[in-house]
Amino acid sequence: MPISSDFNSIFSKDWEINFTQCTPNGYLKYSDMCNILQLTAAAHSEVGGISFMDMQEFDQAWVLSRMRIEISALPKWKDVVTVKTWINSLENSRSVRALEIYVNGVKIAGSETFWVVFNTEQRRPQALALPYDHFEIYPEKLATGKTFSKINLNDEREMVFERNIVLSDLDIVNHVNNVKYLEWCLDLIDAEAILEQKITSFEMNFLKELSLKDHVIIHESVGETATIFNITKDDKTIFALQLNWK
Repeated sequence: MPISSDFNSIFSKDWEINFTQCTPNGYLKYSDMCNILQLTAAAHSEVGGISFMDMQEFDQAWVLSRMRIEISALPKWKDVVTVKTWINSLENSRSVRALEIYVNGVKIAGSETFWVVFNTEQRRPQALALPYDHFEIYPEKLATGKTFSKINLNDEREMVFERNIVLSDLDIVNHVNNVKYLEWCLDLIDAEAILEQKITSFEMNFLKELSLKDHVIIHESVGETATIFNITKDDKTIFALQLNWK
């Protein structure tokens, strides 16, 4: 698609929280928060001429490699949230995008995301084939208090679950959607900790893709202020998640 006539390098979009996105206490699920952030990033790329459909002409797609989210509050059912987004860096095959979530003009969450251009036929990173000079870059305009950090995997981690990848785990790029990893791990956390909104921030690192019928093992390491999950396939780490607690 051509670049939209109302394209702007800083983009915002409103979303109304519906009941399917909420936990039993009526507040937005963390996984659906991630979905809203991704959908906003996708909407910005669409008006900017670098959407999935545009990139598929070159067998390319954006895939999420890292994500950090800092949360002060969660929106609830029927709230209208405004998500603002802009690009911190964009060069060759890599981009860092910032996102912020507001309710009634008050910021309740910020996210730093790292994206890679992925060739969907060759299954490897590749320089973006489309022009992107029209995007203004804001390297100093950060959405989070801290940037990405290294997730330290503990050798004393415990195996807590295993599963085979099924069709409902896959997305349009034909690999496990990143939100699925988060859902699998959060389902292993004590429900009250989730319902009482004890998570202050979390960080995800996507290392390798997973495909249909792959077998994975989920490991957990519990600390005083953080819980770390990692997902392995054939003893190699595919995904890491760090949940930071109040």
